Amino acid sequence: MLRSDTLFGKRESNTPNPSLSTTSSPALSTTTGSGFHNKPVSSSASGFNSPASTHVPNASVNEIGSKLIVGPNIKLKGVEITDCDTLVVEGFVEATMDSRVIQIAKEGSFKGSAGIDIAEIHGTFDGELTVRQKLVIYATGKVSGKIRYGNVVIEEGGQLMGDVQVGTTSTPPKGLTVAKTV
Repeated sequence: MLRSDTLFGKRESNTPNPSLSTTSSPALSTTTGSGFHNKPVSSSASGFNSPASTHVPNASVNEIGSKLIVGPNIKLKGVEITDCDTLVVEGFVEATMDSRVIQIAKEGSFKGSAGIDIAEIHGTFDGELTVRQKLVIYATGKVSGKIRYGNVVIEEGGQLMGDVQVGTTSTPPKGLTVAKTV
């Protein structure tokens, strides 16, 4: 609660501000509407950069860095997405990108080409997808096009179709030779 006498009037130096609660509450939680990393946010009276406000319990490595969220009913077309660590798609995106993480919500759709470290697909991906580390397709997920991946996890009901190959390049692994037909 704000006190008008401390905002515009003289403030006594010996009177501390009433402290805010550092416990999380339902009113202080963040949601994206899709179930991605819904974590409580804590607040602290000591400021934005205090240890209590910068530490989020159970923080995922996917949440570090820059993040672009394309919300529900938003259409982003004909762009190149750069310098984005995490792209969360809840609407429609038609783009090319090279990023660390892509998360496509159940109602989300991505069309285009993407080079990604980790992909979590609940919705639809159509195009050229290169996943350097791990591709996760959930039960509601549909991935189609030219797909290259390091590792894949497909939940029962998830769909993967098109030109699909393990490995992030089309060259054969070292030590293997490709037989030629005569």
